[in-house]
Amino acid sequence: MKIFYYLPSLYTSGGLERIIMLKANYFADYLGYDITILTSEQRGRPPYYKLSGKVKLIDLGVVIDTKSKRFSLNKLISYPFKYSIFKRRFSAVLYKNRPDIVISTLRRELNFICSVRDGSIKIGEFHVTRYAYHAGSVREKNYILKVIKKYWGSHFVSKLKKLSRLVLLTEEEVLNWPELSNTVVIPNPLSLFPEKVSTCDNKQVIAVGRYSYQKGFDLLIDAWTIVHSRYPDWILKIYGEGEKEPLLQQITDNNLGGSCFLENPVKNIDEKYTESSIFVLSSRFEGFGMVIAEAMACGVPPVSFACPCGPKDIIKDGTDGLLVRPDDIPGLADKICFLIENKEIRKQMGKNARKNIERLKFENVAHRWERLFNELKKEQKNSGT
Repeated sequence: MKIFYYLPSLYTSGGLERIIMLKANYFADYLGYDITILTSEQRGRPPYYKLSGKVKLIDLGVVIDTKSKRFSLNKLISYPFKYSIFKRRFSAVLYKNRPDIVISTLRRELNFICSVRDGSIKIGEFHVTRYAYHAGSVREKNYILKVIKKYWGSHFVSKLKKLSRLVLLTEEEVLNWPELSNTVVIPNPLSLFPEKVSTCDNKQVIAVGRYSYQKGFDLLIDAWTIVHSRYPDWILKIYGEGEKEPLLQQITDNNLGGSCFLENPVKNIDEKYTESSIFVLSSRFEGFGMVIAEAMACGVPPVSFACPCGPKDIIKDGTDGLLVRPDDIPGLADKICFLIENKEIRKQMGKNARKNIERLKFENVAHRWERLFNELKKEQKNSGT
């Protein structure tokens, strides 16, 4: 079976890049699929994560996304031209290679991918929650922006309906898409399941993610101010990339310089989990929350906001971790302190977490993808298309 994935690039350390890489490697190495990852903005840079030698890479060489988020006239004028090149090159690759299945990560290719008559089945993977996209219920005070976002939301849904399947990561997320009848739930697989696990003895708490509004590290730092006042001998380490400066200023303002540390991303994140005794997810929203599962695989009990969507699907509250009402800073601090104060409960939750998260081991999740691929090929054969 010939399968194509598309995402803009593979050179960053993001969760999407890691998950696509892991699936591509597994499908090629263990299931024997012919896997190609199609990018558009790789620009000759090596992938951040190691790819199997059996996975092929094709880059379209069209740079549309830029680091600058500021509006500019030049950016506005050049976009239609760049998009036209992107669409033409993308379509040409599909017609030339004739894959059986094309998997979209729902970027700008969603606008035209189902109109490319290359004979392939089109699948979408939604790695965030609807709340984060224009198709979500957007609380917008500006009337003009509200109308624009409502239009794009409707447009987004109309394109999703044309896919053979839309893969969502949680049962909770399915409820956010009542307009769609083509959804299926397949969670993200574990990216690691190391032999070495945490002893839950070290006085260290860990968090992992991009330094962005979504991840809520500003909320976590405020919560850590409360924890630090009670347990000054414990430390918090946050691993990620992005805009550090506002968070560093918050750490300084809260006098947490010797207690809270912003670290760069590392490839041996499993070692950082096992050095820690508690994991915290402070996100305002998630598509799944893969870092929760990773921490649990390392025997580290999680404390997480019960944000949409993911934590409630992953954590069994009170058994293998603790859930907190979204944005409840004092509640987050109290739950962290509870695990600090109760060492035996902390250790037992860590053991439960390691055992319960085995359901997300790669072989278990990969078989669900295999069944989906076979089901779609059968449907295609029966329909004669």
